[in-house]
Amino acid sequence: MTDARDVVPFLYEAGHLKRSARQGWWIAGVKNPESVAEHSFRAAIVGYVIAVMEGANPERTATLCLFHDLPETRVGDIPSTGKRYLTQAGAEQITKDQTAQMPPQLAERIQHVIAEFEGKATLEARCAKDADKLECLLQAREYVGQGNQQAQPWIDTMVDAVSTESGKALAAAALEISPDAWWYEIVASYGRK
Repeated sequence: MTDARDVVPFLYEAGHLKRSARQGWWIAGVKNPESVAEHSFRAAIVGYVIAVMEGANPERTATLCLFHDLPETRVGDIPSTGKRYLTQAGAEQITKDQTAQMPPQLAERIQHVIAEFEGKATLEARCAKDADKLECLLQAREYVGQGNQQAQPWIDTMVDAVSTESGKALAAAALEISPDAWWYEIVASYGRK
C-alpha cells in the first residue's frame, strides 16, 4: 500500500497553483488575473471538447491539460516576454524532482503525463496544446470584454498557435461569439415559456 505521507506534499504543492497568478496578464494591465489553476481547469474542459471533436481520447487529453502547468510551482509562470532571457530546467526534469519522494508507480505516471504533453507526439497532446492556447484566447476575449484592450495581442497570437482543425474552428467561433452570449441567452429566456 502507498504511504499517503509520500503523496501529500505533492498535493500541497499542486495547490500552490491556486495562488499563482498568470504573469502575462499583469503585462496586459489586468489587475486581478486568473490563477494558473483556474487556467488549467478550463484548459482541461476545452481539451476534453477538442479531443471529442478530433476523435482523440478526451479523458487522457483532459488529464494532460490538468497537469500541464504543474512545473510552474517550482519556476513560476514565466511570461513569453521573459522566456528568451532565462535558462531553466525542462518541465520533465522539474516533474521528476516534484515526484521524487512519491511511490514509483505514481511518480512515473505523472512524469509520463508531462512528457507526453511536452512531446506533442500524440493526438491527445496536440489537442491539449491547442486547449492551452484556446483557453488563453477565451480568457483574453473576456478581459477585452471587461475593457482591457491591452489583452488583444493574446487573442491575435493564440488564433495562429492552434493547430487541430477542431481547435481552429473553436478559435474562429470564439472570435465571433461574445463571452457573455451564454448569459444573455439565459436572461432573454426569462419570461418565455
